[in-house]
Amino acid sequence: MPAFPAAALVFLSSAAVLVLEILAARLLAPYVGVTLEVYTAIIGVILGGIALGSWLGGKFADRFDPRGMIGPLLIFGGILAFLSLPLVDGLGSGLRGATAATTTVLTFLAFFAPAAVLSAVTPAVIKLRLASLDETGRVVGRLSAISTTGAIVGTFLTGFVLVAAWPSRPVVRIVAIGLVLLGIGVSLWLRRVRPLSIGSVVAAVLAGLLSFAATHPCEHESAYFCAYVEQDPDRESGRMLWLDTLRHSYVDLEDPSYLEFTYMQWFSDALTAMAPEGGPLDTLHIGGAGFTMPQYLRAEHPGSTSTVLELDPLLVDLAEEELGLELDDDIEVLTGDARLGIQRTEPAGYDVVIGDAFGGVAVPWHLATVEFTEQIHQRLRPDGVYVMNLVDYAERDFLRAEAATVDAVFEHVAVIGAPENFGPTRGDVGGNFVVIASEQPLPLDGIREANRARAREDRILHGEDLDEFMGDAMVLTDDHAPVDQLLTPLPLAR
Repeated sequence: MPAFPAAALVFLSSAAVLVLEILAARLLAPYVGVTLEVYTAIIGVILGGIALGSWLGGKFADRFDPRGMIGPLLIFGGILAFLSLPLVDGLGSGLRGATAATTTVLTFLAFFAPAAVLSAVTPAVIKLRLASLDETGRVVGRLSAISTTGAIVGTFLTGFVLVAAWPSRPVVRIVAIGLVLLGIGVSLWLRRVRPLSIGSVVAAVLAGLLSFAATHPCEHESAYFCAYVEQDPDRESGRMLWLDTLRHSYVDLEDPSYLEFTYMQWFSDALTAMAPEGGPLDTLHIGGAGFTMPQYLRAEHPGSTSTVLELDPLLVDLAEEELGLELDDDIEVLTGDARLGIQRTEPAGYDVVIGDAFGGVAVPWHLATVEFTEQIHQRLRPDGVYVMNLVDYAERDFLRAEAATVDAVFEHVAVIGAPENFGPTRGDVGGNFVVIASEQPLPLDGIREANRARAREDRILHGEDLDEFMGDAMVLTDDHAPVDQLLTPLPLAR
């Protein structure tokens, strides 16, 4: 085999493996979320497939004529790429909120085989290129480097271009079609048409059709989320925004003052305590999603301003199109990562900073550190208040750590939660909590009064009770913020 076609084959087959690896995160997200465990499972499974495929590919290339292997491997790799879609959608629907073990199993069933089959192409091509033992090092080194380069290009192309430009499933199908056609072409070129049976062509067509048969919940897909809006069956004007596996926001199109989620009501209690007569508040929002709180402030605290740091431009468009958001002078949106976006906001310019950013069930680690909390502190006026939503379960180690982190920056800190969620440690104890902090004494009496007005008796931990609850919890820093490890992930509709 000439040098250029050999290089092209190892480059393209390796690139295809990494395209599938990057897209796997988006395909799995609607069912298992986006966590460190998901990425760990994907990377581990794909590396395992690459290792097994490289070993078996070399073994069989020594035993059989590699000219009869390469075309079928590419075709079979394309078929398996097609089948990854119905496997994810068919199996994933029963695994929502999956554990690390089930996430790994789902990843293995959908992506291990295509990674292994496509990785067998490189050793088969190397075998064809070896004319003598004198050039073994040069041939193996060159083609291995080209294979790695293909993987790098596949990674960058997918992460920087493909995911942002097109939905994941069409990209997978295009890759699969390309592999099948490349395999057919290679088989004809090497005059090894016999392995290219009618059955393999029929299998490729059926796999392609099957890739369209499975249903999935993703109506809108961005580089960050699978998103869809669902009507509340119990409230005609209610709309729920789902991001991947979680119900992230609730908006009443006719009554923006209506707050469905309890943690949103705690936000409102804090705002009411700060401005009892519904006075205006200048607010900075870390995370927008459905833009519930900016619209609430517009309705209940006229004259308020909301600067919203939202990662995903798709969510801004979706909120405008389906969730009643009308951008005006009082609501400004800065798209991009909040860690960078906060630098574009005014120091000492806000009465309230509202933290409500999530990646899956976890607060993104870089938005939970003491360094970021210090930046929030700098944006608040001297009597300003920081309120932050988070989720934790069981030992509530993340809640303790985040409270300790906020306490390292602010003079006064409290935690609001349902009474039962502060109960004895059990796997099912927990849910949403709101951390509230300020340099000035917190308006706890006003918060309790607003809470009771909702016919609730939620618990507020502060002072010695909070100190006892935090114990010796770590302070999260940019150098050490193991949020996913501290958080106990459980199925949750926030």
